[in-house]
Formats: sequence, C-alpha cells, structure tokens
Amino acid sequence: MDNVTPLGGDVYEIDTRMAGYAGITAGYLILGDRPCLVETGTSTSAPIVRDALTSLGVGAEDLATVVVTHIHLDHAGGVGDIAGHYPAAEIVVHEKGARHLADPSRLMASARMVWGDRLDDLFGTLAPTEAGRIRALGDTGAIDLGGGRRLTSHYSPGHAKHHVGLLDSATGDLYVGDAAGVYLPETGDLRPATPPPDFDLGTALDSVALFGDLGPQRLLFSHYGPVTDVPATLERSAEELRVWVDLTRQARTEGMDLDHAVAMVRDRTRERYAALSASEATADRFELLSGAPSNVAGIMHWLDRTDPAAGR
Repeated sequence: MDNVTPLGGDVYEIDTRMAGYAGITAGYLILGDRPCLVETGTSTSAPIVRDALTSLGVGAEDLATVVVTHIHLDHAGGVGDIAGHYPAAEIVVHEKGARHLADPSRLMASARMVWGDRLDDLFGTLAPTEAGRIRALGDTGAIDLGGGRRLTSHYSPGHAKHHVGLLDSATGDLYVGDAAGVYLPETGDLRPATPPPDFDLGTALDSVALFGDLGPQRLLFSHYGPVTDVPATLERSAEELRVWVDLTRQARTEGMDLDHAVAMVRDRTRERYAALSASEATADRFELLSGAPSNVAGIMHWLDRTDPAAGR
C-alpha cells in the first residue's frame, strides 16, 4: 500500500490520511510476536488503518495491543473503532486519559467547542471503548511485544497531562507523540505544539530533557515520521518552546489581545520555518498541525495561570 512505509526493526509507518491529507498524522505498527499499533489516528482514518494492517498480515484476531501517546483526537480518535475491529487487542493509555476513552462525551464536547463544524471533517467522532479492555498506565509502565521485546512508557506531560513517550527495547525507537513538537520531513521544520488547556513550559521542557536522557536511537513523530539526529532535534524542540513562550509573553506584557498576539508571534517566527514559504498546500498543512492560534492560546492560558498579575 502506498501509505505504508517499512522503517526497519519490524516497524511500519502508516499514513493515516487525516482529513484526506497525506503526511499529517502517522500511526506505527510494531509487527512482532504480539503486534502493537502505536496511535490510531482519527476515527475517520480507522478504515485506512485497518486496510494497512490487513496488508501487513494482521487479521482481526491478531492485534495484541493498541497504545496511544495521548488522547487528542488526531492520535486516539480511532481507538473505539479500532478496538471494535480487533476484539483481542488491549487498549493502553495513561491513567489520566483512560476514562475519556471509556466515555468520550466530555472530550468530544470540548473538541466541538474548539473546532466547531470542522470537527466532523477533521476528526470524526471518538467511539467509546469497553472499560474492561483499557489498561491505564502510571508514570511508567511496559507493554509486552513478545520475544522479550517491550515498549516502556514514560510520562511526559507539558503538551497534555495524559501524554506518554514510548521506548522500544529492541530498536531504541522513541515514540514522542506531540511532546517534542511537530516535524515536517519535507522541509525539516520543527514547531512546538502548545495547545490549551494543559500546556506548561517547565513540564514541557522536562519532558524533552527526559527524552534525551532515555538515549533513543531514533525519534518517531506522530506528526510526522522518523528522525535520526536525536540530540539536535531535541535541542531544537526546547529552543522552539522558549522562542514561542518569550514572544507570547512579550505580546501579553504589551497588553495585546489574543488575535493581535497571534499575528505578532506568527510574523516574528515566520522566518524560522521553510514550510511557510513553500507551496500554499505545505504551509496550510503545517498550520493545521501546529497552528499559531492554538499555540499562542495555550501559552496565554499558562501565563494567565502562573503569572496573573503581569501583563493584561
């Protein structure tokens, strides 16, 4: 299939074709004794993911585990649909996200407030998963991949309070979700992902540092794909966080409202990203993945919470 890419080590990247776009959101199949799907993509991507798994020889009874780095709909929106199609699969998520997979009503209501009518086209609807099939991870945990191979889970909030990174013991691959930002392979751009309501600079930087301490051989971004230059990429991730926070803090100190702050930060960061001067389609895709309005709003929310007396 043209949306499946072998990455070595029995790992396969699956382009989940979120909202019909290529190269936006990846799921990963670890095809071992106990096949494991990392990230499902959106609910509207579920048929695409199922077809990819079928092409790789994974039948309805074969998938052992589905694990998501966090419960945002571009990563976990398809969990309920995938769980229904693979009845033997255990569904693994951090404990702070588990209840929302069992009962997605609050999560979907919040998403509807953010995305409005675009929600259905971009993400679809997260179907509930039977609570008895969900395994909730604490700050660390392990997923058995068979043959002595395992994924270890490492709590990495900052982007979201229910976020984990996942390290493959056999390959050294680290599935970073959104905690290291959004990577665009065509241009090599890396941009932070700092949406409300959970963004916190200190914990975000701590998560990036933790990823470095784990000593991964390769970073597998959900947005999008593998990166082998691990130290430089994580250093850039931390730098991007600081740049966006510093600029948003400046806008807030100057009394700007959100719209003006977004315009200022977007203008001041434009030169950092080749994608924004590439084709219109590439620029639009980058903005959808890590939009300035969402990023600035998340940082503003954090500043309001941590430094309410300053600025506005």
